[in-house]
Amino acid sequence: MKEQTRKIQYFLFSQDFSDGLRITLSVLIPALLFAQFGQLETGLTLSEGALCVSIIDTPGPVLHKRNGMLLGNLCIFVVAVLTGFARLHVVTMGLEVLALSFLFTMVQVYGNRASALGSAVLLIMILTMDKPLEAPKVLTHALLVLAGGVWYMLLALAFFEVRPYRPAQQALGECIHAIAQFMKVKAAFYRSDTDLEEDYRRLVAQQVIVNEKQDAVREVLFKSRQVIKESTNTSRRLVLTFVDVVDLYEHITATYYDYAALRERFGRSGVLDDVAELIQVMANELDHIGVAIQSNRPYKTQINLSTPLERFKARIDATADEEGNNLVLKKILVNLRNLTQRVNDILNYFNAKEVAKEIGSYDLEYSRFVSHQDYSLKVLADNFTFSSAVFRHSIRMVLACGVGFLVAKLLFAGHHSYWIVMTVAYMLKPAFSFTKQRNYERVVGTLGGGAIAIFFLVLVHDKTAQFIVLLFFMVMAYSFQRKNYIVYVTFMTPFILILFSFLGVGYLTIAEERVKDTVIGCVIAFAAGYLLFPKWESEHLTDFMRDVIRANVKYLQKLAETLAGKSIHITDYKLARKEVYVSSANLAAAFQRMLSEPKSKQRNSKEVHQFVVLNHILSSNIATITSTMMAKNAPSAYPTEDLRAVRRSLKSLNNSLKKLDPQYAEPAAEAAAPASEARQKTEPSADDRLLMEQLEFIQKVSSDIGKVTEAVVA
Repeated sequence: MKEQTRKIQYFLFSQDFSDGLRITLSVLIPALLFAQFGQLETGLTLSEGALCVSIIDTPGPVLHKRNGMLLGNLCIFVVAVLTGFARLHVVTMGLEVLALSFLFTMVQVYGNRASALGSAVLLIMILTMDKPLEAPKVLTHALLVLAGGVWYMLLALAFFEVRPYRPAQQALGECIHAIAQFMKVKAAFYRSDTDLEEDYRRLVAQQVIVNEKQDAVREVLFKSRQVIKESTNTSRRLVLTFVDVVDLYEHITATYYDYAALRERFGRSGVLDDVAELIQVMANELDHIGVAIQSNRPYKTQINLSTPLERFKARIDATADEEGNNLVLKKILVNLRNLTQRVNDILNYFNAKEVAKEIGSYDLEYSRFVSHQDYSLKVLADNFTFSSAVFRHSIRMVLACGVGFLVAKLLFAGHHSYWIVMTVAYMLKPAFSFTKQRNYERVVGTLGGGAIAIFFLVLVHDKTAQFIVLLFFMVMAYSFQRKNYIVYVTFMTPFILILFSFLGVGYLTIAEERVKDTVIGCVIAFAAGYLLFPKWESEHLTDFMRDVIRANVKYLQKLAETLAGKSIHITDYKLARKEVYVSSANLAAAFQRMLSEPKSKQRNSKEVHQFVVLNHILSSNIATITSTMMAKNAPSAYPTEDLRAVRRSLKSLNNSLKKLDPQYAEPAAEAAAPASEARQKTEPSADDRLLMEQLEFIQKVSSDIGKVTEAVVA
């Protein structure tokens, strides 16, 4: 299967495309149905309510979806009533814009779903503010909006009742796809013609995506009663597959070599290209599995990796004669075999009619692997301070929306001048880098989509053809609204222009007004993001760096405990591992945001990049040793002197933490294992020598992290 074909399959069976179809149906059906009875305006109002509530229907457990949409319907109804009366006078309308833009931006402190609810409420306020409603009709209009929202909620919940496991399958499939892409990036490290620094940048960027996808799966799997509480074959298969996928990702991440030295030593032999090709083949196989899970269909492997692995072994043996010691190549072969076995284990879930393992056999406390949002008023009250990023953004939103409202009413008053306020509200983001990116995508998408719409409407006059194309643009726009904003805008603009053409409004006039209002709104949003008390990423990168080092200290402590002969609970180990992945992804994302900010606002970009790479190398090596030690049935305690490198590594990392956080108190060192429990000092085996080399390398990396940290805080 070709790469592009697989990407198309991923899209067609994705949650995004399912959402696009559902939103299209919920918005289109009321308008078409009531149009048949000469009540198009009523149908469009119902569609507005459905559209607003669809914004709240973000991926997650069905209980959270239902509660979010119920609260959203209530808020949308109340705001529709308030706006209907407030719009009767420009002053009261302006005051409402200021009040609601602040309040429903502040709800971001309660997480992504609350943020989506705030966006939905602001949308209904903006859509209602220019409607020619008389006072007696306000309540009727608000009830129609509420009915449309309830219609969407019932439709969405019905979809879930019919196919309860689809969200989990889709999220898991996308997670596997992200890990397959991560493997392909890792394959590039073995190719002699790639830039290692660029490879690390791509690896870190993909790590951010993998972390997002894993969190999405955890939300759907571990907070859904259908998956955890109901012991069905499908639920067991989903959970166990995800557990194995996360372990596979750890194995890929833990595999680290000195790639520069590898290239220098074996680059000319061509054996490293064979490694890259084998990893690429495994990544493609994993991608096939992801598509099969996402599309809910069986899959049988079409390849047998045993033969390529045997050929690679023969190649290694031949390389030994040419290059001398080939121990590192043998280690690579072992890792490739382990990787193949893990992929096959995941594949076996497709072939088994019954998944014999019980979910509980893993003894995992699933609730500890997902975040739990605190919805108390104290959270909101604690953020009423200028040190809160959400509070500053809310003030920024108030001022920007206020300016947008004044500009729309005083300078560029028109039939759709509310588009200015809408653009401001949706383009202004907490981080300047996001505001900058969204503004660029909005302008380019609007211009491109407008050109497509005008070209189409000039050439095609058949109403049936126009309606079919409108449906296509509609589905594609709603499918990409959470996935790719510039594509969303590019499809949404022609959809709107063709819709207005159906309503008998001149599309050229609408196109001109759309572009003008978009540019004005983007200018206001961009200026607000840059000028109104921004907090640049460079100012709090050290917070993310501190979190990464703290996570790696905990991770390294697990290794130290293992080497001391202590038994580590698998849940504690996996939680420490998850903390490393999450903190590393957060730092990488913040670093990428900083690179999108003005050059004058960037600080220590080279050093921070080195810090990100070094911590990735550190966690990879810790994972390599810890997973190997934990695989032993009864790990024995190593002599105290053998653990000197670990203690020095912890000391270096704790010193780095003190530089980033002067109030950090270094934990007291645990007592060493008694001599009677420690392994007797004997002539070290080859495995022992390798372990000592790895521990010394970890010590060196920890020391390098300390030097980079010192350069950043200087």
